[in-house]
Amino acid sequence: GNQKTFKMIEQFFGKDIEKKLVVSDGSTLDLGSHILTFVFAPMVHWPEVMVTYDEANKVLFSADGFGKFGALDIEEEWACEARRYYFGIVGKYGAQVQNLLKKAASLDIKMICPLHGPILDENLGYYLGLYNIWSSYQSESDGIAIFYTSVYGHTKAAAKMLAGKFEEAGAPKVVFCDLAREDMAEAVEDAFRYGKIVLATTTYNAGIFPFMNEFINHLTERNYQNKKIAIIENGTWAPMAARVIKEKFAGSKNITFIDPVISIASSMNEDNIAQMDKVVSELCQEYKAKQELEKDMIDPKALFKIGYGLYVVTSNDGNRDNGCIVNTVVQLTDNPYRVAVNINKANYSHSTIKTTKKLNVNVLSIEAPFSVFQNFGFRSGRDANKFEGIDAWHSSNGLAVLPKYINAYMSLEVENYVDLGSHGMFICKVVDSKVITQVETMTYNYYQANVKPKPEQKKKGWVCKVCGYVYEDEELPEDFICPLCKHGKDDFERL
Repeated sequence: GNQKTFKMIEQFFGKDIEKKLVVSDGSTLDLGSHILTFVFAPMVHWPEVMVTYDEANKVLFSADGFGKFGALDIEEEWACEARRYYFGIVGKYGAQVQNLLKKAASLDIKMICPLHGPILDENLGYYLGLYNIWSSYQSESDGIAIFYTSVYGHTKAAAKMLAGKFEEAGAPKVVFCDLAREDMAEAVEDAFRYGKIVLATTTYNAGIFPFMNEFINHLTERNYQNKKIAIIENGTWAPMAARVIKEKFAGSKNITFIDPVISIASSMNEDNIAQMDKVVSELCQEYKAKQELEKDMIDPKALFKIGYGLYVVTSNDGNRDNGCIVNTVVQLTDNPYRVAVNINKANYSHSTIKTTKKLNVNVLSIEAPFSVFQNFGFRSGRDANKFEGIDAWHSSNGLAVLPKYINAYMSLEVENYVDLGSHGMFICKVVDSKVITQVETMTYNYYQANVKPKPEQKKKGWVCKVCGYVYEDEELPEDFICPLCKHGKDDFERL
């Protein structure tokens, strides 16, 4: 074990073990046919946690990582209970899990053995991919989750009406949860799973109803972020719920509140229905665009999204969908609509498009995470199925449209080709185009400043010896308390 392991054993059992081997991060133990490497993973989810890698059998003993709830006599999919386990136990420590995943990326892993849950020895990319999504606080599934509390039934009726409007507007999934009666842990799981949520509750003692208050506390203490939230508040004489909810999320990152707040005075009226329709329009714009995919129409506003940005160009070689990152898309004419797209000849997409004469341009929005660029830009479609695990739409020309992280797409038909040496320019006619959302286009400057990871610099400051938290400053305040493990200054050391 490590130093913290044996300290905890002494604290629990009052014994100092004499025959012991204290290991450090990255140290190895040669057992003859097996060489074990120890990798520290503090706060995943206790401060002494470390994982062990067996080089001979390529097994990662992952401690609490990749664990799940379940029973041996129950056959069920892995993700649901693993998701609930992750956000219930490890969810607060996304940064620490990301650090562990970076370390694991350098290992050749064929099997994962967690402390809790089944051994994983197939399709490991699926499990690693989900852990990357969860620990980076991305949204896993497309849809809208509604969480409500209701005293006399009017707030529930409003939430139910909104759910119906979401479904009519094409939302692929609408989750409807009564926080006073359903499992709180499953509600928390769904709140992290979906990128858009609705909180519907009553004013209670100048605050919010207790079950809603508890629910939001579960979210914020687990670093809830990167979500869109719509609010239904109900107050007969002094509605306060919306203000209280926004205050509770004040410390959360990248939370977008949808306007307007649906503010009910006891029961629904015509003004509330109008407010509701605006919320539906805002949250379901991309779903409405999907419903129009089959229509043979060109929306010229889709071309307004073109800038010096970054795009995913999709194609199909007859066997599977493919995509690549490009940064040069230019509108040439507007009668008819023509667009030029430059693609590097080394890209597999270049030869595919020269053969098939068709392509889609997906205009990335500023919501696109770095994983999109890794998937479509850092590997070749010759060897990799870049759409594995992606539930893509398909436009009228049969080519893929990304289900999220885009604000528009254009389906193009190649009319001419210009050889530019290292690149080829495809001059294309627009045959279909749609605006998906009003989120800003991902420019190249925005990508460089906000999305592309910065080179890791050696940090200056103090590190907590218990949990690994880093305080970046020359001097550590005398009364400083670690925000993660709540230990004081004595448990910090200078980096």
